[in-house]
Amino acid sequence: MNAQQFQLQILCYSDKLYRMARSILKDESRSQDAYQDLMIRLWEKRKHLEIIENRQAFLLTSMRNLCIDLLRKQQPNGEIPLNAEHHAPDPHQLTEQTDTINTISRMIDLLPEMQRAIIRMKDVEEMEVAEIAEIMSITENAVTVNLSRARKKLREMILTHQQQEKMLYEQYR
Repeated sequence: MNAQQFQLQILCYSDKLYRMARSILKDESRSQDAYQDLMIRLWEKRKHLEIIENRQAFLLTSMRNLCIDLLRKQQPNGEIPLNAEHHAPDPHQLTEQTDTINTISRMIDLLPEMQRAIIRMKDVEEMEVAEIAEIMSITENAVTVNLSRARKKLREMILTHQQQEKMLYEQYR
């Protein structure tokens, strides 16, 4: 595999790989380092990459495994800082949208690791159940069950949060 093929067949997944690292490591700098480390490893082994049928699944599995190894070596140090710099016409709507994104992101972070990874791969990365099953090394049924449980738990957390906000609003009205 030459440099042009590497760019076309591997680097096209850069965004997904970085987002996966970011969701696991929860730190921008460490995620960038993990991404760079994986790219170096892949470049060194580029001759062997040609035989891989599902490159996306292989790459995402590789990133996941690398991040898990990094976590084992060092405990995570905080939450994911969300960059909410969007140019919206209405600052009030922008603030509400940012708060909602931050709240849901924190709720997703409270899910068990497997459910958190699966819901991000399915709902954020828009991956298929079969791809997720391959990456996570579990059955498609297990992916479906974990996704259903994650969504149910997330729904319950959102409803609880909304009820608490409503009670606070009523209290101060």
